[in-house]
Amino acid sequence: MKALWKHPVAQVAAVLVLMSLLTLVTHLPLGRVTQIAIYVLYAAGIGLLVGYLGLVPFGGSVFFGLASYAAALSLLHWFGNVNEFAGLAFSVLFTVLVALPVGALILRRKGLYFSLLSLACTQICFEIAYKWTDLTGGENGLQRVPRPVLDSAFGFHVFVVLVVLASLWLMWRLVHSPLGRLFQAIRDNEQRAASLGYDVYRVKLVGFTVSAAITGLAGGMLALFMRGVYANPLSWEHAADALLMTVLGGMHHFIGALWGAILFIVLEDQLGALLNNWWLVFAPILILVTLAAPEGIHGLIRRIWGGKGWTLVRNGIPPRPQRIAPYAPEAVREAGGSDARALLTVRGLSKKFGSLTVASGYDFDVHAGTLHSFIGPNGAGKTTFFNMLSGVIAPDSGEVRFLEQDITRLPMHKRIRLGLARSFQIVSVFTNLTAFENVRIAVQATRPDRHAFWRDAHGSAATNGRTWSILAAVGLVDKAGELCTDLSHGERRLLEIGITLATQARLLLLDEPLAGLGEADRVRVAALIQALARSHAVVLIEHDIDRVLALSDRITVLHQGRLIADGKPAEVAANPEVVRAYLGAAPASVHAGVATRSDARAPARTLLDARGLAAGYGGGRILDGVDLRVGEGEAVALLGRNGVGKTTLLRALYGMMPVNEGSIEWDGKSIERLRPFEINRLGISMVPEGRRLFPNLTVQDNLLIAVRKGGMPLEEIFELFPRLATIRKSRAESISGGERQMVAIARALVAPSRLILLDEPFEGLAPAVVNEVMAAILKLRGRVAMVLVEHHAEQVLAIVDRAVVLVNGRVAYEGSAAELAADAPLQARLLGLVDPKREEEEAAEVASCLS
Repeated sequence: MKALWKHPVAQVAAVLVLMSLLTLVTHLPLGRVTQIAIYVLYAAGIGLLVGYLGLVPFGGSVFFGLASYAAALSLLHWFGNVNEFAGLAFSVLFTVLVALPVGALILRRKGLYFSLLSLACTQICFEIAYKWTDLTGGENGLQRVPRPVLDSAFGFHVFVVLVVLASLWLMWRLVHSPLGRLFQAIRDNEQRAASLGYDVYRVKLVGFTVSAAITGLAGGMLALFMRGVYANPLSWEHAADALLMTVLGGMHHFIGALWGAILFIVLEDQLGALLNNWWLVFAPILILVTLAAPEGIHGLIRRIWGGKGWTLVRNGIPPRPQRIAPYAPEAVREAGGSDARALLTVRGLSKKFGSLTVASGYDFDVHAGTLHSFIGPNGAGKTTFFNMLSGVIAPDSGEVRFLEQDITRLPMHKRIRLGLARSFQIVSVFTNLTAFENVRIAVQATRPDRHAFWRDAHGSAATNGRTWSILAAVGLVDKAGELCTDLSHGERRLLEIGITLATQARLLLLDEPLAGLGEADRVRVAALIQALARSHAVVLIEHDIDRVLALSDRITVLHQGRLIADGKPAEVAANPEVVRAYLGAAPASVHAGVATRSDARAPARTLLDARGLAAGYGGGRILDGVDLRVGEGEAVALLGRNGVGKTTLLRALYGMMPVNEGSIEWDGKSIERLRPFEINRLGISMVPEGRRLFPNLTVQDNLLIAVRKGGMPLEEIFELFPRLATIRKSRAESISGGERQMVAIARALVAPSRLILLDEPFEGLAPAVVNEVMAAILKLRGRVAMVLVEHHAEQVLAIVDRAVVLVNGRVAYEGSAAELAADAPLQARLLGLVDPKREEEEAAEVASCLS
């Protein structure tokens, strides 16, 4: 019984039944409850689009209104002598037939354009309904719609409530089916869903049509309820009524439609009886509700009762099996290994963005059973090259053949189905799904029933077993039930690799899979990639040159849009042009800085003093009593394995997340309750992970927007980062990752900053660019205090004064960077570093699992 009460449809039923009983003891009309029930279904249909597919229709009333007219016209002219059920069925069928071409048209646009196109469709239908008097009755509408079977108000009320509950139950089944789970994946990340082989456009069209059918059913029942139909619901004033109900009730909650419909209908009824311009009162109420409950009324109710998170689907994941089968690739190695016929053939591949050439006539082959790495400095065009191979962007000229089939112009999802899979440079996962669901969606893409709409998505033992195997292979079994929003960056990177492994691919395109991983995870993933190359063709982009040389069968080097070297690792490593273009040489300032880094420094006056910090996400506790002190001009490294709370600590210091316990003092002033912009004004700046520049602004404009009196002048910025002076007029979206990192650091400096928090400043950078950034940081030492989060301890320890190591949300080490750098066993214990012997053991262990 308790389990039944937790079911959302049972909760809707309880509320509607209670309201129906209230009509017996209060002045609440039964017809008003009937109207509310109809509008619950109307809002639920729009909620399917908004909450599950991420589509926001400004003209959601179009199918609601059309179905009303279809029901009325059919009963007045065709089915009046039969019964209202035939008219209602016709209204739903008519709505679906109209929704298919309308959806096919407007779904070709996204975001605001989709929203405006839906509004335009509604307005067109309104003009037709209002002015085609002979058919629609025009301004007077259609009246005296027959209802021969359900003539009594009570009988019709019972019918409506039962239909609404049955429809909601079917919708609940749908959103838990493979198709419904796919809706949610597309909502979170369309590109990633397409990269798994799903035809995103068609899936959205199916969801759009289902939503239209639900709202059409509600519209047909409204015509029966009113025994007539009018054009008003199609007007722009009422076009977004259902969207308003969805937002009011809670668009991220399945039964948000219930509370939204009740509030909207009751307020419209009561205020409309008192005022002609009832919106003048309703609008302020709407503003207050939205401000007080950003997650809607249902979100507010859950917050009062201690609940958190979305309720679009039931909680939990399938139970973890007692024994998880070892991961084994599903792709079969091509006979003949690397000497066999080429799996992928590229000829003359070229691409330009304006006058910038990012690919100039690439020619190469990739064979099965080989690991083929592509390297090059930041900005060499490696990710653009991957985008052309996977279908994200089209080349200007050239040919790409996979399995002897020309795929040069083939859409991404069709390439994936042929047996090609990829990961992304910037972590690309389904953010609001659990780690388990992320991988399960990818496994689902390989199954024949991937679009099933009736069975439970978690009901397939084979799919669940495969999912658990992949999670075990990337070391995320214990995180399976956590949302991606609660995972660390390194864990999300591991998850993305798991998603890529889930596809039945013959060719894996891996774009910097080791970026952001701690050393232990890097060893594990590198061993996994090496083992996969025995059964797949693996094309790898990676800046960890040592591992690239150790793992690869063949290496191709890209530089300034040209292919400058191709061959065996030893040949490429010895190529002078490669050394100049890619590896570079550390500036003398870096060597000098490293040589003198261990020199004693006088104790500095404390600027930042954080004590006993506790913070976390979603009720979890990531930081557990952390202390951190930073002196004026001091450089401090913040180290630790992935997920221990390094980024969380920076976010807490910068006011980007609330501090549950503890205190933060800045120059003697308490700041733990201040907002980020207030903290920034005091002299603390943040260089976030991922850089987060304004992509449509130039480099110079990205800096100018942050300039404040007392900050570093642009002339000095360009001396610190000479490369920025040459690209100052380039838009941020077109520059390399290393150049973006320089802009992000420079943006913090042009404000009057006394402390800079740098989150993974060297992530994804080529060695030559790392040297440039390190040289700049060394020049800044003593002038500005710094806290650097970095997973490469050996890099950062060479340029800082002190090190703080976090383990499980607590400080496990605080002391001299030089001492920690010299103590390899301590590093291994605290940071998860591994010695060469252990690395070989890890590789052998992973290989045995894949053999």
